[in-house]
Amino acid sequence: MRDPELGRRSGTRPDGEEGSRRTDDRTRQSEYTLVNKFRSTDCGQRCDLVETFIEHLRYAGLFLVLLAAGLGAPIPEEVPIVAAGVLSRAEALRWWAALPVCLAGVLSGDAILYWVGYHWGERVLNWRLVRLVLSPAREAQLTSALRNHGVKIVFTARHVMGLRTAIFLTAGIVRVPFWKFFTIDAGAALLGVPFSFGLAFVFADQVERVFADVHRIERWLGLLAVVGIAVGVTIAVRRRSPRP
Repeated sequence: MRDPELGRRSGTRPDGEEGSRRTDDRTRQSEYTLVNKFRSTDCGQRCDLVETFIEHLRYAGLFLVLLAAGLGAPIPEEVPIVAAGVLSRAEALRWWAALPVCLAGVLSGDAILYWVGYHWGERVLNWRLVRLVLSPAREAQLTSALRNHGVKIVFTARHVMGLRTAIFLTAGIVRVPFWKFFTIDAGAALLGVPFSFGLAFVFADQVERVFADVHRIERWLGLLAVVGIAVGVTIAVRRRSPRP
């Protein structure tokens, strides 16, 4: 058996301490490699603010970035989610804390949008920021869609960037019951967020591929949902049309 005292006199560490130091060095190197690989992607380069928030504020920064994205900031929602997955793989974050924070961030933004629409109603259409995403004409179209296909529209909007803000505001304006809105929205988030996070965690060394896969899947989900709604509307119109 190796004498720890002899190790200290000879300038070396006991096996346990040396092994721990090597493990820590490997962990730091893995974290450095994965984080820098994320920074080197096109998406990572365009989202320096996202990276800064998460790097310095950790879970609070992750939550705030996702909240801002949910409220309509020009930040792709999948960027902080994928970043959280990569950093969790590098052990810079704990996955069991980062994933719930991601879910809390996206659902908080959605709930605030609903509450704004519910509380202020159509008056929000006069707000300059709201007009950027929800014009009166678009609000009329979305109102009709929500009244006829409320559940399907809310579920679809959760996976389509650019549609979420307008749909969730309109859901509040037309007074979709909050329990129904939140149940559908949370169900969609529980499918999409863990999928993106898990994909980034498992394939952290292939960040570019992760982003490409997430974008591709979201586009297909959006297309399938739109086609499904169009088919449903067509069937409903034909059933209501008087027969010759």
